[in-house]
Amino acid sequence: MRIRCAHMLALMIWAAAPSAAQDFTTLKGHGGPVMGIAVAPDGQVVTASFDNSVGVWTGRDPKWLEAHDAAVNDVAVGPMGPVSVGDDFAVYAWTDDGARKLGVHKGKVADVKVSPDGALVATASWDGTVGLWDFAGTGTRRDLSVGAVNDVVFAADGNSLFAAGSSGAILEIKADGPEKRVLVENGFGVNVLSLAPDMTWLAYGAVDGVTHVIDPDTGDLIADFSLDRRPILAMAHHAGTNQLAVGDGEGFIMVVDTAEWRITRSFQATRSGPIWALAYDPTGETIYAGGLDDVVYAWPVALLDEYDAVADGERSFLRAVEDMPNGERQFMRKCSICHALENGVSRKAGPTLYHLFGRAAGTVEGYRYSDILDGSDIIWTDETIDRLFDLGPDHYIPGSKMPMQRITAAQDRADLIEFLKTATKRKEAK
Repeated sequence: MRIRCAHMLALMIWAAAPSAAQDFTTLKGHGGPVMGIAVAPDGQVVTASFDNSVGVWTGRDPKWLEAHDAAVNDVAVGPMGPVSVGDDFAVYAWTDDGARKLGVHKGKVADVKVSPDGALVATASWDGTVGLWDFAGTGTRRDLSVGAVNDVVFAADGNSLFAAGSSGAILEIKADGPEKRVLVENGFGVNVLSLAPDMTWLAYGAVDGVTHVIDPDTGDLIADFSLDRRPILAMAHHAGTNQLAVGDGEGFIMVVDTAEWRITRSFQATRSGPIWALAYDPTGETIYAGGLDDVVYAWPVALLDEYDAVADGERSFLRAVEDMPNGERQFMRKCSICHALENGVSRKAGPTLYHLFGRAAGTVEGYRYSDILDGSDIIWTDETIDRLFDLGPDHYIPGSKMPMQRITAAQDRADLIEFLKTATKRKEAK
């Protein structure tokens, strides 16, 4: 998992790797970075994206699940179906009948897990709490007092959970009571956890780039690994093959043999950007990864070291900044993840900017706006766009879904506006 924009028809394609004998898989269709990946026991892949949607991939065709009002940060799969969490503070369970909201936090929800028996859902939130919800919608939030809670995992019996926070603490809590025990105080924020099904070890990755392995009963150190790349953002474990995959902020995937506690592979998966999400297929022979691209990549684990780093060429903000004029650079940094420039189909989180100037806010057909913009009297002009980024969306349009950001330099705002005047009039997307 993990922890937060090409416009393409959803499809699965096979692309030949430049230096390997076998092919790798790319799942394309999302309109934003891929934040979470889960794989069901039957091999079905489920993805969470910055484009506010969950993708359920069957064969060549994804099905889009849409209820979140902001980026979807993580997804888990249980006997009842997928469960997703996001920046809108919400926890949704998905069935054939649609979405059911299980609960709401008071801050961003970073992680979700389903208990081994499939009865409970645990969520980790930046409001400082772990949520525990059943599928009837009954639940509670447990304050851990560890700052933002980044990850949570169930013990094999489902009665205990381990949670990690930005304070560096890892706590064990009981699912049916108020008890909590501090297992580790790391000193650096802990982003991600992985727990062996037989409870023989607990691995955690921190912002300092170190992966630690401890005894979940005593907290004693079993092993640690560091390749001087930081932070650690994602983990996936496959018990049958004794593999622990670790993704970091520099685009690398490290694979550790959990039987011998040694690094077996260190693979640069992407040329730029983080690895936010990892998952193994049911056999442990294939690993899926997601990050800054709108694409899910999957490689045969046995051939990882033979592949070159990948990055979707459509993700133009991965170009060197010196290759772009300032107005385009401002767009790529502030707008491109959420907004398309062309008319036509887009899976991005925000409405297209095609023919933006002179358009009334909240009027792109088919886009689900926040209530504050539905019927707004704002017309997008040089002046209103300048004011939007001078004050920040949260002040200029309080209550909108636009993320909090500003462009403080007047010349940067002017350059962005000049870029948009040309870019939003380009030929329509095919």
